[in-house]
Amino acid sequence: MASVADPELFTPRGPLMFVVHNRIEAPAEIAETFEKNFVESMRATLAGVPGLVRSTLMRPAESGQPYVSTMEFDSKESFFNWMKSDSFRSSHSDSGAPGMQAPSAIESFTVIEDVRI
Repeated sequence: MASVADPELFTPRGPLMFVVHNRIEAPAEIAETFEKNFVESMRATLAGVPGLVRSTLMRPAESGQPYVSTMEFDSKESFFNWMKSDSFRSSHSDSGAPGMQAPSAIESFTVIEDVRI
């Protein structure tokens, strides 16, 4: 039986993306302020970041779940370059803003297939 990684079965559609998820625990009592601050920071600091394809902030659908911020880069290298940039430093500089100091967990992935319908 062939594996998913078998070249006969696996053909990436375009360049491989590097995706980073940040799961952010923002308590319900500061959710509105957290969303406002986070979105304003995204809009102010992410325009023109080399290799950044898309960035989203997702609100939890159910109580007790974290927010998820997702960034899609054209490569892992672009992500690590962003982490050394003024944009990164600026987007993480307001640690006093409500929710911006909330506990978070970072996960990263390489896209192996992207089916768009």
